[in-house]
This record gives sequence, structure tokens and C-alpha cells, in this order.
Amino acid sequence: MPRDPPIVLDIDGTLTRPAGWGIDPRLIQPLYEWDGPVVIATGKAFPYPVALCHFIAIPELVIAENGGVVYTGETVEYAGDPAAARAVAAAYRDAGYALGWGDTETVNRWRETEIAVSRDQPLAPLQAIASEHGLEVLDTGYAYHVVSPDTSKGRGLEVLLESIGPDHNAAFDPADAVAVGDSENDVSTFDLVGRSFAVANADDAAKRAAGTVLEEAHADGTLAVLEQVKGSVL
Repeated sequence: MPRDPPIVLDIDGTLTRPAGWGIDPRLIQPLYEWDGPVVIATGKAFPYPVALCHFIAIPELVIAENGGVVYTGETVEYAGDPAAARAVAAAYRDAGYALGWGDTETVNRWRETEIAVSRDQPLAPLQAIASEHGLEVLDTGYAYHVVSPDTSKGRGLEVLLESIGPDHNAAFDPADAVAVGDSENDVSTFDLVGRSFAVANADDAAKRAAGTVLEEAHADGTLAVLEQVKGSVL
């Protein structure tokens, strides 16, 4: 009987409503019923994708913080240089800038391997300070992420598959997988999987890397992919 392929999904701009915030509720049932591994790969802090999986009631297969944290539901793997990321944040503040999220800082409060800066803050000094600490700035379209150059969602997917092992019921060959995303941080995932889709609202880097650029945007695009590839694994 045909099964659904493994699917790797970004969150912001991919599972969200057109306004860019909030999971589109139309995705909950299809993901709950998906007959194959579902990997949530995001730039968000680690707790967010774990909670999303928990509330949809699907296995917690998570790549968070642009590959900085990988969770198999059983083990957590870390990459990157969190001390350097915190040093960049401190130096940026000392230079007279702000991270841009207000006093409560819910965006960075639970980050473990990187920091995120609001896109309304100056980019050039952030890039200069990050470079001094051996880090890079990744623009996801929703925030500037200060990341280690050796981390990516694609590398996170490789780590996830190495961690779960070939005999795990969530194991799969990346060549059999489908990925949907909207941003530069999804390019490394697109390069790894067999079929890749950029939603219509994707940035230029994602569109260039994707095997298919969708006519539909945001969650509408992801829903179209789920319908198209469902049951395509024999």
C-alpha cells in the first residue's frame, strides 16, 4: 500500500497564514494523518517546534535554530557556538544598538545556540561584530540570525538521521524526502532532499534552489504540496 513520503517543513512563511504569523489550522489534520516522518525544520528557538509537534500529536522530530539544535524525540544534539552568539549580542548592545524585541525578549529567551535580531535594527554593524566572533548573519525574512558558519538545516537533517539510526521507525533516505520552505535558510535542506518546493512568497535564494516554485503562497503552498505528494511512496 502506498505511503506518504518523509516531509521536512519550515514554519514561518510556510505553515503560517498569509500575514506571516500563526499556524494555519488547515494543516493540523493533514500533518496528524501523514503516514510518514514529519520533520519540523525552523529558525525558531528549540521549544517552539517541539510544542508544535506536541500539540499536533506527531512524533517530535525537530531541527531548530537553523540547525543548532536537533531533537529526535529521544536525544538532543547541539551545534554552533552559543558563547560567541551571546558575545555578539552583548557587543551589539554596547555599540548602542538593540536586539529589537523589547524587554521581555521572548524571541531569544529560550535560544540555546544562536541569537536573533529584529530586521528593523541596523544590519551592517551586526555583520561586522558577528564576523569578529567567527559567526555569520542569516536573514530569514523574519529576523537576522547570528549563527555559526558550520550549522544549517541541511546539516541538522543529516545529524537527525545519524542520531535516530537506520533501524528507527522514523529513519529515511533524504533522497526520498520532500521539503517545503520559503527562505535562504531552507536552501541546504533543498539541496539534500529528493523533492523541494518553494512557496510563492519565498525569497530569491529559496526559489533558485527549489526543484519547484509554487504558485500558492504560505500555508496554501504547503497544503498543495501535501496533496500532490501524498501516497507517492510505494
